[in-house]
Amino acid sequence: MSVREYLREKAAESRHNEMSAYLMFIAGSVLFIGGVIETLFVAETVDWILFIPINLTSTPGCILGLALTLSGLVLMIFGLVAGVYFSRDRAWYMRELQSSDFGGRSAVERKKKRAQAARLKAAKPSISKP
Repeated sequence: MSVREYLREKAAESRHNEMSAYLMFIAGSVLFIGGVIETLFVAETVDWILFIPINLTSTPGCILGLALTLSGLVLMIFGLVAGVYFSRDRAWYMRELQSSDFGGRSAVERKKKRAQAARLKAAKPSISKP
């Protein structure tokens, strides 16, 4: 396996991981919204900590709502962080792939220029003085 194939494979893997991370973010947002709605419908009075509704009664609906809200928040945070990480990782692989591609192109271009110069030198008639 060449370096270019390896870089392409790693870029594809990072693209897949990035997509999975953003899907995790979407699943977290669905759980978060579901937990907030669950807590708001079940609880009679709601205390808010920042943007998280909390009811300190031990009814199963309120505990389920709090669990959904917190797990959704955690999934959203980790999904966003992982998505950014894999996006930067993929950008690095693509940059390395592009620089290795330019290195190969410049070597091919130099080889073509040398061959063209050799052909011109061979085709050039030499003028010699008598």
